[in-house]
Amino acid sequence: MNRRTLNLALVVFVFLIMACSAASTGLIIHLLYRYELISDIRMAPTVLSLVSLGVSIVIGTTLALALSRKVLKPLNELIEATREVARGNFEVEVEELDKDNEIGELVKSFNYMTRELKGIGMFHRDFINNFSHELKTPIASIRGFAKQLQNSDLTDEQRKEYAEIIVSEAERLTNMSSNILLLTKLENQEIITGKEDFFLDEQIRSCILLLQQQWEEKNIDFELDLDPLKYFGNEEMLSYVWTNIISNAIKFSEPNSSISIRCAEEMSDVKVNIKDEGIGMDDKTRVHIFEKFYQGDSSRKSEGNGLGLSLVKRVVELCGGRISVKSQIGKGSEFIVRLPKNE
Repeated sequence: MNRRTLNLALVVFVFLIMACSAASTGLIIHLLYRYELISDIRMAPTVLSLVSLGVSIVIGTTLALALSRKVLKPLNELIEATREVARGNFEVEVEELDKDNEIGELVKSFNYMTRELKGIGMFHRDFINNFSHELKTPIASIRGFAKQLQNSDLTDEQRKEYAEIIVSEAERLTNMSSNILLLTKLENQEIITGKEDFFLDEQIRSCILLLQQQWEEKNIDFELDLDPLKYFGNEEMLSYVWTNIISNAIKFSEPNSSISIRCAEEMSDVKVNIKDEGIGMDDKTRVHIFEKFYQGDSSRKSEGNGLGLSLVKRVVELCGGRISVKSQIGKGSEFIVRLPKNE
C-alpha cells in the first residue's frame, strides 16, 4: 500500500457512515409508512431527521469502535512506548503489524530507532569502561614507581630505570588522550577539509623514514613497489594512516624480516597494500581489530591503547575509502586501503 492509504481509509470510513446512514434511514422510514406508524405527512421531516441522527450515531459509533481497535490501538501503544524511551528505557519494542501500511511503517521505524539507541547506549558504556580501565593502568604505574623513587636505598641504576618507566607511561597517557580527542573530533566530522595535491608514493616513503629508528633496531627490510601517484586530499590525515599501519607492522614483525608496501591505481581506486611477516592475528582479532580499545590477544595488549586503528578506519572513511585486513597466526598481516581516485 502507498502513502495515500491512510487518507483513503478515512474517506472510505466517512463514506460508509453516510451510505449506511442513508440506507438505514430509508429502510426505517419505509417500514414506518408501511405499517402506518406515521399517519401525518407533516411529521415526516421531523421523523426523518430524528431517525437519520439516531442511525448516524449508532453506525458512526460502531464503525469508530471497530476502526479504533485496528488503528488507534497500535498508535496508543506507540505513544506509550515513546514515553518509555523518553525515560531512558531503550528495551521497549512495539509489536509490528502484519499489514504494510503507514502505521506499520511507523512501528517498524520506531523499533529500528530503539535498537539503534540501545546500541549507542551500550557503545557509550563500553567506551567509558574501557577508557577508565586504560586510564587506570598508566596512572597506577606512574604512582607506584614515583613512590619507589622516594626510597633512599635505591641504586642510581634503579632510579634511572624507574624514571624511564614513568616517562614511558606518561607518554602513553599523553598519546591516548590525544587519540581520544582526535577520534572524538573525527567522529563528529562528515567531510575532509584542508585538501591539497601531493604525491602519495612520496608521502609513504616519508612515513617510512620517520620510523627509521624502529625498523633499524629490528633490522627490517622494506620491499617497495610504489607507482608515482598524485592525490588530492588531506595530507596530514593520510600521513597518520600510513604511519600507524607501518608502525604496527614494525611492532609485530620478527627481527630480520621484511615489510612489503605496494601502491597503484586499480580500476576506480588507489590501492595501498602494507604486508608484514609478523605474528599475525586470529579470526576474532581480525574481525574486531578496528573497534575502539580492542587490542586482541595477549601478544598485542602490551602495545598501544587500541585506538590507532579506529582512527585509521575513520580517516579512510572520511576520504570516501575503505580498509580491510588479511591475517593468519604466524604468517603476518596485510592491510589493504582503497581510496577513490581523484576526478
